[in-house]
Amino acid sequence: MSNRTGITMGGNPITLLGTEAVVGEKAPQFTVVDNGLNPVTLANFAGKVKLISVVPSIDTGVCSIQTKRFEEEVAKLENVAMITISVDLPFAQKRFATENNLTHNQLLSDYQTHDFGIEYGFEIENLALLARGVVVIDQDDVIRYVEYVKEVTTEPDYEAALSVVKVL
Repeated sequence: MSNRTGITMGGNPITLLGTEAVVGEKAPQFTVVDNGLNPVTLANFAGKVKLISVVPSIDTGVCSIQTKRFEEEVAKLENVAMITISVDLPFAQKRFATENNLTHNQLLSDYQTHDFGIEYGFEIENLALLARGVVVIDQDDVIRYVEYVKEVTTEPDYEAALSVVKVL
């Protein structure tokens, strides 16, 4: 059974496009952009544990809470790349990061190609937004944890994701 079945947004069923991320498999490469519009790939984080927080838009309440919570948690850890990916424009992400003093959480945008959304199966059909979720990738680029949040308007299971990160 797929980890992506029965996902809703505001109680309404949604369809996710792309390839489902599966624990134990090699993490697919992807290209997103930073707030200077420079390409960033999975290879940019080589040798680190990657905690990828996926959100529809940083300018919404739950996404803001999720981004700040992971910032707070990762600040206590070493050798962890904290990455938040959304389709927000890089300018909005830069503003959000500055306003919220984010120093441990790199906000990256999938707005240009939706490469991450398709490669990891978070792209919401007909909305061009990413569903909410979390992916943990180890130092060898193997997926170790995936959560596709069942109701996009609710928060992920922080403790489950962080417990995997701490073990790695």
